[in-house]
Amino acid sequence: MDIFKGINSLEKGLNASWTRNSVIMNNIANVDTPDFKSSSVEFEDIYKKSLKNAEDGFELKKTRPTHMDIGDADPEDVHAVIVENSDTIQRMDGNNVDIDREMTDLAKNVIYYNALTRKITGEFNKLSMAIREVK
Repeated sequence: MDIFKGINSLEKGLNASWTRNSVIMNNIANVDTPDFKSSSVEFEDIYKKSLKNAEDGFELKKTRPTHMDIGDADPEDVHAVIVENSDTIQRMDGNNVDIDREMTDLAKNVIYYNALTRKITGEFNKLSMAIREVK
C-alpha cells in the first residue's frame, strides 16, 4: 500500500496548475505582440483518461458535484501538455489573445491551485497525526 498515492496525484495537479499559470501569464504578457498565438494547458482530461485506462475500465464516480476531479491513482506518464491555439485570429494584427478569457482563466487557476494546496496540506496533517499516534 502506497500511503503517498493521493499526495502524488495532488502533486501532479499542482504541477499542471503551475504550468497553466505560466502559460496564462505568457499570453497576457504578449497581448500586444503582433502575430502572437496564445497557448493553453491540457491536463484534467488526460489525467482522467489515464486513470480510466489504469483501472481497466474502472471509472471514478463523484458522490457530490463539489468533489474535485483529481483521483488517487498515479499513472507514471501523466503530465500537462501545452497546446498552441493557432486556429483563431482575435485581431487584425494576427494576435489571438483574448485578455478577458485569460484573466478569467487566471482567476480560476488560482482558485484551483489554492484548493489543491489546502488538500495536500490536509493529507500531510493526517500523516503527521498518524505518526504522532504511533509514538
